[in-house]
Amino acid sequence: MFVALHALIYADDPEAARAFFRDVLQLPFEDTDGAGWLIFRTGPSELGIHPSHWEYAGDHGGTDQAYDLSLACDDLDATMADLASRGAVFGPSAVQSWGRTVEVEVPGARPVMLYQPTYPLPALGGDS
Repeated sequence: MFVALHALIYADDPEAARAFFRDVLQLPFEDTDGAGWLIFRTGPSELGIHPSHWEYAGDHGGTDQAYDLSLACDDLDATMADLASRGAVFGPSAVQSWGRTVEVEVPGARPVMLYQPTYPLPALGGDS
């Protein structure tokens, strides 16, 4: 059976992106080959399947994204303050029906979303 989910971020500047996850987010890592190919431990994981086009409450939308990466936290304000003290830069926060969100810039790559969910996380045993 599966033992982990391995996610990838493709970056124009992988060294800068790896440094951000290592130094700013301070995620534990392994250097898989001793040459700087860092694999980060992200903790429990979960997988959501979203439509690429939708209609909801009279709104229509869509995306050309195939994959997305979001990092869940239990206190968004405290997480942002901690990361900002190490140089993280954020976009505006937003309130969604499922939680509060903010994008954090990843040097050399696309931003990732941080969010504080309002639902029990399946990754932490909050499944039905």
